[in-house]
Amino acid sequence: MWIRARIAVTYARFVAFAREQSNDPYSLAVPDRPLGSAPGACTEDEPLAPGQPLRPGLAQRWIGRLRRSAVRGEGGLTALAVLVGAGAGAGAVAFRYMILGFTELFSGHHDYSSAGHAANPLVPGLGVFFVVLAPVLGGLVYGPLVARFAPEARGHGVPEVMLAVSRLGGRMRPQVPVVKSLASALCIGSGGSVGREGPIVQIGSALGSAAGQFTQVSESQLRLLVACGAAGGISATFNAPIAGVFFALELILRNFETRSFGLVVLSSVTADAIGRAAFGSHPFLSLPTFNFSSPVELVLYAGLGVIAMAVGLVFVRVLYVGEDMADRLWAGRPEWLRPAAGGVLLGLLLLAVPEMYGVGYPVLQWAVAGHYVVLALLGLLAAKILATSLTMWIGGSGGVFAPSLFMGAMLGSAYGMVVHHLLPHLAAAAGAYGLVGMGAVFAAAARAPITALLIIFELTGDYRIILPLMFAIVVATTLSNLVSGDTIYTLKLRRRGIDIDAPQHGGVMAQIKVSEAMGTLPRALSPQEPLQAVIARFATERADALPVIDGDGRLLGIVAATDLEQAIGQAEHQMDDASAADFLRAAPELRAHETLDDAVLALAGTDEEGLPVLASDSDRVVGWLTHRRLLRAYRARLRKST
Repeated sequence: MWIRARIAVTYARFVAFAREQSNDPYSLAVPDRPLGSAPGACTEDEPLAPGQPLRPGLAQRWIGRLRRSAVRGEGGLTALAVLVGAGAGAGAVAFRYMILGFTELFSGHHDYSSAGHAANPLVPGLGVFFVVLAPVLGGLVYGPLVARFAPEARGHGVPEVMLAVSRLGGRMRPQVPVVKSLASALCIGSGGSVGREGPIVQIGSALGSAAGQFTQVSESQLRLLVACGAAGGISATFNAPIAGVFFALELILRNFETRSFGLVVLSSVTADAIGRAAFGSHPFLSLPTFNFSSPVELVLYAGLGVIAMAVGLVFVRVLYVGEDMADRLWAGRPEWLRPAAGGVLLGLLLLAVPEMYGVGYPVLQWAVAGHYVVLALLGLLAAKILATSLTMWIGGSGGVFAPSLFMGAMLGSAYGMVVHHLLPHLAAAAGAYGLVGMGAVFAAAARAPITALLIIFELTGDYRIILPLMFAIVVATTLSNLVSGDTIYTLKLRRRGIDIDAPQHGGVMAQIKVSEAMGTLPRALSPQEPLQAVIARFATERADALPVIDGDGRLLGIVAATDLEQAIGQAEHQMDDASAADFLRAAPELRAHETLDDAVLALAGTDEEGLPVLASDSDRVVGWLTHRRLLRAYRARLRKST
């Protein structure tokens, strides 16, 4: 008996301790049960429901332990980084097979860009004209999918990840990986001339965000997990773990802290191991090796850097200027139909230049190997700029990383042929310039010189190309920075009014919208409300100010309790016919889209405890903000960020 009593007392103390810790968001709530009963056991009052596990609290306890260890730095964040890397690697493998499957379905070939003007063996009656219908059919599937479930899946994906890290605390919607993978695979498989790297970055990042939100880590840790997912996606896709790490640090996190580096490396290595297990350890592209013959040749590579800068910026301008025109032309029409309608134009372009179908890696390899003449290379360069831009204009889903490498290969190979013809004893083989051009064009467009350098190095595995590659990339990046203030990624955000490079003045307060902190509006007064009713309302509400709203819902001002008391004390006998309109005071204008920095200034300019909040686009009153609610929102955000 005394043993059972001891157990019961111990369990009661455990229950009391758990209840005391209930304010801890990571503590596990313990349900009431009779003293002495085993955890997970059923009682007469609580029969076991059909399908209920015998130990219902076991999974929750493990989840709680993972959450606490992640937050307290007990190895949990490391485990999450490895888990995110594994998810990104598996996602990259699945995404690649999805693209291959849809390409076979829509074109009847493993990669139609290398098939020439071939017919689809699945529909031989259409001949080569099937390629006009393929983008239309693909658009009819992924257009409604994106419009209905995840509009942010449209486009190339990387800007949305950058926005999530810099402004949204790393939070991304959990449905993004599924929608993005399906939409991008359908788009590329049906002929969209875009890359798979941007989508897998968004997919891996969304997996990292979902894992972090599920385990309730802090905002700084959540951003780091998003970067881990991005690194894993690039690593598994290109078989390039080093480039994956620096892509995440240079473009997503935009810092090189030691702690960030270690976790991102773990994620990248894990993803690459999964990618190698699925596709082997050979380089992603089979490119020939080249020699750097003379230091004088650096002058020629500098010239390539200048031209690469121009091509990169032309691509960016064509992409976004055309997108503006397409938006104006399609205004007022359903967005879900846009990919299918625009797919007709894309199909006609593919009919003329089938090398633009999908990503086009075989064409890139042939160009670097010297299988095209100069005019053909320049034609493929112009066609790729148009095809990739057109895919984006019509609402397609895919990346711009691979297309920029394609453009660089065409440009560099053509440049190399010309200089080798003019200076045969000085210039190296044309393919060497093709490799350097790949890195230079991407560096000029994305302003990511470290990633551009490492991706070409890992694709070739040849250290001898490093010197001219570094020189051309630096020239292209420097000139691009002088000519344009935006990259192909940041310009998409700036066009939406978001400047992620702008300093965050005011810290935490500047990141919180008034709409996040405001409370419900107290029952408003009408202008005709009698004085006695106004006094009764103040007694009931226990507020020092109440809003006055007319019949159209517009704010006229506020009535302050202090004004009411002074007026009654000075002329009590004249107050019989008074109404709320006689005590109106103008209220500082505070809108829902403004930040808490603006709210502090507004509240500091009045003696009242709270102020009405107006809608962002009208004078309709939508809430009420007090000092207490402002401080509560500020404290909650501080807890999340730390």
